Amino acid sequence: MTTKIIRDESTSSAFWGAINTLCALNDVHVIADAPVGCYNLTGVAVIDYTDAISYLENLTPTNITEVEVSQTGTLEITKSIIEKLQPTTKQLIVLSSAESELMGQSHEGFLNKHFPDVKYFSCNTLEDDEWTGRDKVLEWCFDTFDDGQEPNIEHRTVSIIGPTYGCFNSYADLAELKRLIEGSGGTLQTVFPLEAEINDISSLKNANAIVVMYKEFGDSLAEKLGRPVLHAPFGLHETEAFIKDLGKLLNTEQQAESFLANEKQTTLKLIWDVWKGPQSEWFPTVMFGVASTKTYVDGLKQCLQDDLGMSCMYAFDSREDDNQNVKQALTTQPPQIMFGRIVDKIYLNEAKAKTRFIPAGFPGPIVRRALGTPFMGFSGAVYLVQEIINIMYETLFTFLPADDPNRMANEELTQTLKWTPEAQRLLHEMTKKAPFISQISFSRSLKKQVELFAQKQGQDTVTVDLFQQVKTSQ
Repeated sequence: MTTKIIRDESTSSAFWGAINTLCALNDVHVIADAPVGCYNLTGVAVIDYTDAISYLENLTPTNITEVEVSQTGTLEITKSIIEKLQPTTKQLIVLSSAESELMGQSHEGFLNKHFPDVKYFSCNTLEDDEWTGRDKVLEWCFDTFDDGQEPNIEHRTVSIIGPTYGCFNSYADLAELKRLIEGSGGTLQTVFPLEAEINDISSLKNANAIVVMYKEFGDSLAEKLGRPVLHAPFGLHETEAFIKDLGKLLNTEQQAESFLANEKQTTLKLIWDVWKGPQSEWFPTVMFGVASTKTYVDGLKQCLQDDLGMSCMYAFDSREDDNQNVKQALTTQPPQIMFGRIVDKIYLNEAKAKTRFIPAGFPGPIVRRALGTPFMGFSGAVYLVQEIINIMYETLFTFLPADDPNRMANEELTQTLKWTPEAQRLLHEMTKKAPFISQISFSRSLKKQVELFAQKQGQDTVTVDLFQQVKTSQ
């Protein structure tokens, strides 16, 4: 059997995907059949510190110990927890964990016999990742709690599937998605599960249209509902198409066109102002990288590369790509701007890269609760352009000439040095790796640094060997 080592795993298990989905429902209390410390350590210390979820008051673990593993199992402790929680009006749901699955614990038959109102969801966490876990539990919610009635379509209503705890930037992106829906003439019906209750799942099938927020999960439930489906847009062209398509589905085409025309004169004004100014020449020179979930990888490429003309050096899907390859890419050819996770920031720091880092995924110690930081929609395009332009100005500032009071007189060149062709080529190669906007200043500064070193060595010619010694000493 070949062992595969995964470096810096950024995707959690289906157990946490299910918890992050179900605990977002206001009228649910989850009983996790999980070991001692599992919730306290991982749920609070790791997830809360990233601001991915709130403190989970509606989660109770069974606290599996050696006694349950070797002797009693967890049925009795689960029974005790249910009896203590039964006075609550919330829907009780028991979840399996990797440990309970390894023990062979399955409470479904026990619950059906003794507590028929308490539901059981097997996470299959030994095989499925968090995104599959979210997708399956959303579909399970419909299968378990739908009222079984035929759809009663409510005109011009739209429901959103997807926003759960543990998703990067969900609050700001959800706010932008709501704004686009309402501007296009839609009435928001249900946001499932983040702003819903378990009973709201029946109303999903009554919506005029469904918007799935993420590519990683939600499509299975949307397909079951049998309603027209759109996906949350990124960038200028996708968002324009989204507004027009939604207008057609809702029969609000005139309002959608009016909203679109107004957006081009208001929300998107920053982008037009940027493209009219000198900054527009900078966009084709920007090289960026992305490491995140597929939703944000594809979305950032659409917005920054296809719409704004920047160059995407590489795009890594954190669910699929090996972080060894991510580190290798960032070390050998770091981009000017990197959208990523905390692991990517660490890789860049280890490589001493001058790359500017913008958080674009979990895990990461980043707070994203303000609604003014979207990546999706027109507002997302504006926010991203604003951040990138500010990076440009800050990059320019670092290359402004400044008086150095510590500069010594003997640091000035006193002679004109010659360069071998090999050393010239090396200078050219290193300059090409610097951000385009700073290449002239970078080349001039590096050239002077090398020549000062050669002068101190008593040499009149810069060679590759001298150049390499300067690089080694940095």
